[in-house]
Amino acid sequence: MKTEQSIYSEANGWELKSESHLGETAQLVFLFGNKNLLKIQQHIDSVRKAYPSAQIVGCSTSGEIYQEEVFNQNIVATAIWFEKTSFEIASQYIHSMEDSFSVGEKLAASLDKENLVHIMIFSEGLNINGSELTKGINAQLRNRIAVTGGLAGDQDSFSETVLVHNNAGVKNLVLGIGFYGDHLKVGYGSMGGWDSFGVDREVTLSKGNILYELDGQPALELYKRYLGDHAANLPASALLFPLSLRLPDSDIAIVRTVLSINESDGSMVFAGDIPQGEYVRLMKANADKLIDGANDAAEMSKISLRYSEADLAILISCVGRKLVLKQRVEEELEIIREVIGEKPTVTGFYSYGEICPLKPFDEHCELHNQTMTITLFKEL
Repeated sequence: MKTEQSIYSEANGWELKSESHLGETAQLVFLFGNKNLLKIQQHIDSVRKAYPSAQIVGCSTSGEIYQEEVFNQNIVATAIWFEKTSFEIASQYIHSMEDSFSVGEKLAASLDKENLVHIMIFSEGLNINGSELTKGINAQLRNRIAVTGGLAGDQDSFSETVLVHNNAGVKNLVLGIGFYGDHLKVGYGSMGGWDSFGVDREVTLSKGNILYELDGQPALELYKRYLGDHAANLPASALLFPLSLRLPDSDIAIVRTVLSINESDGSMVFAGDIPQGEYVRLMKANADKLIDGANDAAEMSKISLRYSEADLAILISCVGRKLVLKQRVEEELEIIREVIGEKPTVTGFYSYGEICPLKPFDEHCELHNQTMTITLFKEL
């Protein structure tokens, strides 16, 4: 595997950051960037000119990752040449959140072919129920193949996200990339670092990813009381106070982030399901624990790669972590670099949700929020 990276900014145009001279040999380009820049066809055409034989895939972000740096108004392109690995790309448009399960099932079915070793998902970030998407994927794959990826971002505005597949970014698209062959090894890890506080609250009324009541009270009203002055900045301020959801029949909790609120009926829309009858707790974070969480995710990804040295690392971290870390945001990238070593090319983005199994070697994917999720690729 060989890689080459470049960055676009409005001030400097495209700047080549590494020179592998891939050109026509590049087969795949990951493109993570500012929403408005990705909607301009000229930028996609420039990538096509540089890598005329490559498939171009990516999404809008809440921040772009290049090595140990974070950008906010740029495009980061990572071109890849595989020596012995093949891949296929499947796409599905999602028309409503109710289609999330079937979209996941159809994507997985399209990619579920001989010698499949991994699937990476890039999804619409707002008009999607991420947990139903992963349920559809798992239903098709039956826990035989690990899946990682994330939901597109749009800074902290929650206005519009776009996906790129060889053309300018569009809304309501979900992409799956299937990787095939015995020579590709993939490691993955996902960890948070948030602390729960307060008492457990029962979900007394919900439908899918829409939460109406906690402990018999309107959910939004109760949530606002906890947020205090932060409530004026909803839904963006909800990124600082996600919910911890205890998985049924398990001691494991996953995190759920608010995507939007409805003042008229007091409901809250989350990135994934909030099942009725389960229990949730509010969460908060401090910067040190989030950085520790990034370290743990890196360690987990190395374990699942069996401590081999990766060629490529794709980092998908939640926008909520970025808002908490502020000027320290690059520290979570630096700690990951210390763990995975200097060799891997690093790219990725800040997201509205992350997809990854809960444990190393587990092949049942889940939707996460507020985590650092790492996917490591090594070609033998």
